[in-house]
Amino acid sequence: MNLNQVTVPSLDLTKSIPFYEKLGLKLIVKALPHYARFVCPDGYSTFSVHQTKELPKGEGIYVYFECKNLDEQVNAIQQNGINFDLLPTDQSWMWREARLKDVDGNQLILFYAGENRLNPPWRIEN
Repeated sequence: MNLNQVTVPSLDLTKSIPFYEKLGLKLIVKALPHYARFVCPDGYSTFSVHQTKELPKGEGIYVYFECKNLDEQVNAIQQNGINFDLLPTDQSWMWREARLKDVDGNQLILFYAGENRLNPPWRIEN
């Protein structure tokens, strides 16, 4: 198996689409008002947004995007007018992360983990 895409809910795709384009995702499907799909700039993963009448309760959805040049990526996104809740910070789990929310409150984490993404020191070996 290989992960194809992640889909998050949105109340208004006309607001979500420009937001994700400012993050650097490339729009490949625009089926307004119900659906939009993007391709990630690195690799073959896609990301989509679908219209919903109600957003999830609680903390909602968390989506992680890995960026090799995290600090540069965050600076470029900030220049596009997007604010972050947490600027790039080294975490105790050996990742560097920046956090923000999309226009619907979905939690987005831009991170760089390098080798620790798949092989942290606490990895379970079978």
